[in-house]
Amino acid sequence: MSELSVKAAELDTADELAKLRSQFVLDTVSDHAADAAGVYLDGNSLGALPMAVPGRVEDVVRRQWGELRIRSWDESGWWTAPERIGDRIAPLVGAAAGQIVVGDSTSVNVFKAVVGAVRLSGEGRNEIVVDATTFPTDGYIAQSAARMTGCTVRAVAPDDVPSALGPRTAAVLLNHVDYRTGRLYDLPSLTSSIHEAGAVAVWDLCHSAGALPVGLDEHGVDLAVGCTYKYLNGGPGSPAFLYVRRDLQDRFDSPLPGWNSHVDPFGMRPEYEPAGGAPRGRVGTPDILSMLALEAALEVWEGVPIETVRTKSLALTDFFLECVAAYVPEGRVECVTPLVHADRGSQVALRCDGAREVMRRLIARGVVGDFREPDILRFGFTPLYVGFGDVERAVRVLAGVVG
Repeated sequence: MSELSVKAAELDTADELAKLRSQFVLDTVSDHAADAAGVYLDGNSLGALPMAVPGRVEDVVRRQWGELRIRSWDESGWWTAPERIGDRIAPLVGAAAGQIVVGDSTSVNVFKAVVGAVRLSGEGRNEIVVDATTFPTDGYIAQSAARMTGCTVRAVAPDDVPSALGPRTAAVLLNHVDYRTGRLYDLPSLTSSIHEAGAVAVWDLCHSAGALPVGLDEHGVDLAVGCTYKYLNGGPGSPAFLYVRRDLQDRFDSPLPGWNSHVDPFGMRPEYEPAGGAPRGRVGTPDILSMLALEAALEVWEGVPIETVRTKSLALTDFFLECVAAYVPEGRVECVTPLVHADRGSQVALRCDGAREVMRRLIARGVVGDFREPDILRFGFTPLYVGFGDVERAVRVLAGVVG
């Protein structure tokens, strides 16, 4: 047994979150995998299946839908699910209850947030600043929001945002963690700079919610959006969430008003009057099957402090890099994820020649990460179910593939 294998075993023995691993379905070994037990390092794309979800979904389908049918909107709590589940997510992103609504896709919620931010910003502000390194959809949505609101879009690197702000800035859309590199940006400092310029801050939390502390309330974030199928393990296409800070809710003017966000949804009035609080972020009928699968998935978080998750995340990524340095021949890969903890999310990205083929071979051998153009191997570390032994085995396989 190698020295790093021994260290991995010792770290796993001391791991506070290790008991949660049994609450997930983690069989990732393909029929052709030969080199390692399955190691799943793609939770930053799609989280693993929590054990509680299949049974809950079966109950929703067979009993709530199959037997109770329409009565389930009241008797099974379907109607209140978007806010109830939002309140379960709230502690994981540092928000008090009553500020998050769950529903619609990330893209739809980004659109609501950006247009809503421009409408909150006041007269004379007609520029939307967007993260130049953002996931492409955020940029597309910002362009569309600009056309709707008569704004222009200015793309800048997050580090350059403070110097780009001015009296014309209406809204700033930033990613908390860069999806390619795993770079974690300084949300408190950037939010403060945005507010000093009189603009509205919109944060995309897709790669940080459930992986590290966010502190939405503490840092005065105005609006935020996040997906639930990555570190929150809600399942493929599970609904996203929208955060609207409490003191802004009465002024939040959604560009997508719907009957579900009406103050009297069953009054069927021709005139729109928005509901108060988080429900004004709703639009139409929620996707109940996905919504309640997400609610079941979130049960694994009961009693789990996000600070403990962050501690393990940093330990896992540190150990991964230690194993890479020890096992992978020098010059075969280059880490593009920051080494400084304050700048690192919960993933490690390695630049590698022939990265697409390397990832294909890794997956064939039971180590599941993902590939990003043009040459990035991306490995996500979900602390609720990834162990140090997983990390050591994965890097041994990586070394064999690239060596």
